[in-house]
Amino acid sequence: MLSVNEEALEIVYDLIDWSEELKIGAHTLANGSTVIDCGVEVTGSYEAGLRYTEVCMGGLGMATLNVRRIGNVPLTAIDVVTDHPCIACLGAQTAGWQISVEKYVAMGSGPARALAQKPEDTFEKIAYHDDASCAVIALESDKLPDEGIMQFIADECGVDVKNVFALVAPTSCIVGSVQVSGRVIETGIRRLSELGFDTRKIQHAAGTAPIAPVVPDEMRAIGATNDSIIYHGSVVITTSGFDEDIFKQVPARTSKSYGKPLYKLLEGTGYNFSAIDRAIFAPAEITVSDLDSGKTYHTGYLSDEVITESYKIRGI
Repeated sequence: MLSVNEEALEIVYDLIDWSEELKIGAHTLANGSTVIDCGVEVTGSYEAGLRYTEVCMGGLGMATLNVRRIGNVPLTAIDVVTDHPCIACLGAQTAGWQISVEKYVAMGSGPARALAQKPEDTFEKIAYHDDASCAVIALESDKLPDEGIMQFIADECGVDVKNVFALVAPTSCIVGSVQVSGRVIETGIRRLSELGFDTRKIQHAAGTAPIAPVVPDEMRAIGATNDSIIYHGSVVITTSGFDEDIFKQVPARTSKSYGKPLYKLLEGTGYNFSAIDRAIFAPAEITVSDLDSGKTYHTGYLSDEVITESYKIRGI
């Protein structure tokens, strides 16, 4: 079986080797673990964001940059493709592991989840388990983990702490903006799983989403980066087992929370994420190529207006 941790580690080694060019910092801690700072105390870069995205996908996806227009405004965007959608997205990329040790809190995603089986029900559903001797995790945080945090991750994953590698970036940096938009396929796959579709049937997937401008405020950054997918994220999948009743529920527009920038929704709930309808965390549109019938289906639409408001785009 494919090892998402071993595949991702090859990319991690490249990040370390090219850290200066990528404007990131690699640190070996006292216990031998490795922390790669992608935006906490460093600037980061577009290229680092692309590699961060590929690491999160367990080395089973490829990310590239392009420029696309929203209205008349050219903006940077990310294209992501994978021929292993279920494992790359649900088995690695999903932000499904809340790391909380003493005062350190971070959302964990990436291949290490497949070792720790976080969350367990996801891995039971997709029947995937990695048994690599190395663990690669991506932490969404504005603080770098210390030896204690890295030891906790090692213990949960059942590996030697010297073989633990953590990529760290807050949402409010260029790497954060890139990697959140790089989850465009994952949001579609995850939504399908939530709706009861067997995502192991999906053979190929591609997606694109604009990359939100860097916003210094973390909560506003979380809002703008998620809006990139919710209001302008496109996903194309090839699968068997097409079910119209399921697929038409995928786009974010089916959510009762749809229609406003996410930051405004959060502001209205006192920044209580649990008060936001989870169905909104999905791509704006999805196209499905059905292997059984040979037909292609599409549902959803893009919203230039909400993105323009979310990004605070102004003509001069």
